[in-house]
Amino acid sequence: MKMDFSVTLLVGLVFCSFTDSLRFHLIPNGQKCLREEIHKDVLVSGDFDIVEVQGQTIDLHVVDSKGGYLWKKEHAEKGRFTFTTDEYEVYEICFSSKVPHGTRGFPQEVYLNTKHGVEAKSYEGLDEAAKLKPLEVELKRLEDLSEAIVKDFSFMRVREEQMRDTNESTNTRVLYFSIFSMLCLLGLATWQVIYLRSFFKSKKLIE
Repeated sequence: MKMDFSVTLLVGLVFCSFTDSLRFHLIPNGQKCLREEIHKDVLVSGDFDIVEVQGQTIDLHVVDSKGGYLWKKEHAEKGRFTFTTDEYEVYEICFSSKVPHGTRGFPQEVYLNTKHGVEAKSYEGLDEAAKLKPLEVELKRLEDLSEAIVKDFSFMRVREEQMRDTNESTNTRVLYFSIFSMLCLLGLATWQVIYLRSFFKSKKLIE
């Protein structure tokens, strides 16, 4: 029983890590962008719901770090967007409020719920299409979740190796720079001693 509780807790924590939801108020003629760093080849979906205010509209668009649009909708009210990341980078989900000139605007409430990977994948209708039982569909979802976890751990290991290589390279450069600085100081000190010795000899202060 204790082991089953631990497994359930672990799966629950993993599911929470793949889902993000938030609610905020967007000021008139304002813009709010949400940035997130996402791995390559990851399915991302988002459900949004915007409280309607007469005479005001909100545009929604999803862009990558290069400014390319992955999804765009003008006069967004309620719906869902999906896209698959082409590479590992930072993606932005932006809401832009538009209020007619000369009109007094009001803040609009925006709700957004984003899902990544397995959580963004829809398993509805899979049982009918593949003729699977509900338990088999759930096992399929857990299998996809396990693969996602393995990919995340592999990515973390690669990043750890890259960071370690960077630290080792930085330490090596710092060591070489320190040795170079010490040699420069020794050379400068030696030159000062020789110069002062020759100066005092010229002034016949020392023999």
